[in-house]
Amino acid sequence: MATNKSQSESSETIISDETQTQVVEGKANADAATQQHVTEHKKGGLPQLAATAICGNDITSSCLYVSALAILYAGRWAPLVLLLVAGILYLFRSIYAEVVGALPLNGGAYNALLNTTSKFRASIAACLTILSYMATAVISAGEAMHYLHTVWLDLPVMGATIGLLAFFMGLTIIGITESSRVAIGIFLFHLTTLSLLLGAGLYSVGTHGLAILQANFATPAEGGLWTALFFGFAASLLGISGFESSANFVEEQAEGVFPLTLRNMWVAVTIFNPGMALLTLALIPIAQVEQHQEALLAHIGLLSGGGWFANVISIDAMLVLSGAVLTSFVGVNGLVRRLTLDRCLPQFLLKTNRRGTTHRIIIAFFLLSLSVLLITRGELKALAGVYTISFLSVMVLFGVGNILLKWKRAKLPRSSVASLPAVLLAIVAVLVGLIGNAIMNPPYLIVFLEFFFPALLIIVVMLERITILQACLFVVQSLFMSFITNMRRASQTIQDKINQINAQQLVFFTRGDNLPNLNLVMQYVQNNEHTSRIKIVTVVQEEHEVAPNLQRDLKFLDEAYPAIDIEFVVSLGTFNPALIQELSAKWNIPANLMFIGSPGDHLIYGLADLGGVRLII
Repeated sequence: MATNKSQSESSETIISDETQTQVVEGKANADAATQQHVTEHKKGGLPQLAATAICGNDITSSCLYVSALAILYAGRWAPLVLLLVAGILYLFRSIYAEVVGALPLNGGAYNALLNTTSKFRASIAACLTILSYMATAVISAGEAMHYLHTVWLDLPVMGATIGLLAFFMGLTIIGITESSRVAIGIFLFHLTTLSLLLGAGLYSVGTHGLAILQANFATPAEGGLWTALFFGFAASLLGISGFESSANFVEEQAEGVFPLTLRNMWVAVTIFNPGMALLTLALIPIAQVEQHQEALLAHIGLLSGGGWFANVISIDAMLVLSGAVLTSFVGVNGLVRRLTLDRCLPQFLLKTNRRGTTHRIIIAFFLLSLSVLLITRGELKALAGVYTISFLSVMVLFGVGNILLKWKRAKLPRSSVASLPAVLLAIVAVLVGLIGNAIMNPPYLIVFLEFFFPALLIIVVMLERITILQACLFVVQSLFMSFITNMRRASQTIQDKINQINAQQLVFFTRGDNLPNLNLVMQYVQNNEHTSRIKIVTVVQEEHEVAPNLQRDLKFLDEAYPAIDIEFVVSLGTFNPALIQELSAKWNIPANLMFIGSPGDHLIYGLADLGGVRLII
């Protein structure tokens, strides 16, 4: 183990010569992608309107179906349960704001759990989020084309759905700036249309009187009050799907925009969802709602403005559902990119094109969505279980991540803090919604598991690939010893792959942590990372500032963990983003493979400024 700066530099030269050909495939792409993302974030990103439009198209499209769902299950209490859902969403505003304020990186629930618990648990959240995006993309594209079919009767729905998915794949590959312009246009048109529909509906109510509303309010809900509230609340929680999307592309947003997107989505949901439910009760008898469930708002447009207005509503529905497809592509791109940087997915996905976008991720998501569409043969109800359970589970896990952040990262600076009772109430409320949906639609759980386990298997294989490769090595050596000449090549290839993965060096920056803290670092690396080499770096102004016991403690740990080579480096200077970029380039180690302890209030830089440096103690 090197014990001074000169020894460290000489060993670095030797190591770099020996391991240039052993770097994990795609690591150079990961490093370049990380640095590019950090640079873009510093220069500024999406403004408030663009960021709100991308995620807002998804959540505001819920008013197309959530009013009907709420009325079918809650009857006259539908506006109330939708207001209750808006109240729960208000709690999640503070939950998301605290987590992303402390950890301003892409990944949503995955990022929250990655920095507070194990990589495997975080990967479960990532699988659920990806499934949610996949279901959203396929369902929204299919429903958008069904709405267009009501206006254009000769439209081939299946072919048009594939074409819509392909269009947004291409648009996302072009770049998020160009995508945001399309999203803004759709979002503004949708809000305008909804506002006009509310206005026309109120005028129609004023003209024809309140007889229908009074009759609906006099109709008791099936099963009684509490049954109506329970199942109505569970069904209405789908009205906030898409709220989690903003956290998955926060690095592409300008500073301070993220909490504004949460506020804007909450305002839209609070106004339009209960408002549309109340308008429906004023214009349509409850008994007739089910027969107009598929295109409820278009029917309201027909009643309040005539056939041309119904067509406008249908076109708006087609556009905003198409915007939800764009949200899925943008959100999954940010999440999968983060997963790949953390070596949970193959590194070839990080390849970028001339416009700087990770087109392989986008194409892979399109092919996945296309395969799901073809497997279900356009029967989109088969994906409803995946969509419902995945989305609600992600919301629960984000709340859990908030609690873990309070517990394990209490000293981490954050711009806002959600109260613990509010977090617990929000988690319990969503769990109630999960239970309610499972009771209402038992087959949903089976369909969800059919999609979830294969997705989780891919992540497990990536996380346990060292063990799997070692098992393969054992089988090869045990079964084919008689063919030693031929098998030597296979054995060497697998061993080289293991060495190639383990050759990836990690970095931990320490200010002179005590032995128990350093031991926690070694335990985390041993349990969560695939490596046999780690640099322990202390940054000081003068060499005499190095903690006196640090070298002795590291020597002890080097002996305690014989499978991991510990290299001690003293770096003269100041710990800042520039130093991280310099050391990352010098050692050829991506910033997301560099770790620090919880910095507390003394560190003036945020995690986004540090280029993706991770917290492990």
